[in-house]
Amino acid sequence: MHRKSLGLKEGMLFVFEKEAEHHFWMKNMQISLDIIWLNVDKRIVGILPRVQPCAVTCPSLTIGKASKYVLEINSGLAEKYQLEVGEVLVF
Repeated sequence: MHRKSLGLKEGMLFVFEKEAEHHFWMKNMQISLDIIWLNVDKRIVGILPRVQPCAVTCPSLTIGKASKYVLEINSGLAEKYQLEVGEVLVF
């Protein structure tokens, strides 16, 4: 929350104890993000591109699938790097 910027080669990686359906929201963010959900094998199971920040009533964002990791990167980078569901990310 409250982030004003994110470097081009930076991201926010959320690592969860269990693989489950994880919800996110953009409350008090000041930048647009691509949100990428990955399963236990680090395979992309869903991407929400160009998610806009919100200030008051923020929707809960999910892809409706289980994930172990969620990666937030600058808006448009998923498209730029041609990330697709099914690909495996290395980190």
